[in-house]
Amino acid sequence: MPPNAPFVVALPAPSGQHGEVDHSDVERWLESYERAWRAPGTEALAELFSPAATYSPSPWARAVEGLADIARFWEHERTGPDEQFAMTHEVVAVDGATAVVRVSVDYATDSRWRDLWVIRFDADGRCSAFEEWPFAPGQPDGH
Repeated sequence: MPPNAPFVVALPAPSGQHGEVDHSDVERWLESYERAWRAPGTEALAELFSPAATYSPSPWARAVEGLADIARFWEHERTGPDEQFAMTHEVVAVDGATAVVRVSVDYATDSRWRDLWVIRFDADGRCSAFEEWPFAPGQPDGH
């Protein structure tokens, strides 16, 4: 995306009642998530996450609660909108309002992550609960 291009979030339109989503809804949300990570500021988060959403950066970490705290977390975790990385994803499963996604992120700094994301959606197609299971090379895996 060019640096001065307007930022547009393509929210998934819920395909059913009570936050049910389908594969294409999840794909659109993931594309919007990546665009938001690459964009300056955190204004786009309101289109991705519900006001009371929770964001768990790992299964062992305390969840970040609420949109304002998620925005602060994002700004702390990323280098900035010009951070160089390649991200790919595969939607593994969708069941009602919940999706499981396998994500691969390779940063220009040689940092590599393979994650599983568990995402729960509300009736508006925004994430109400985000749970990340991050894995990096050389990381102890709990065995």
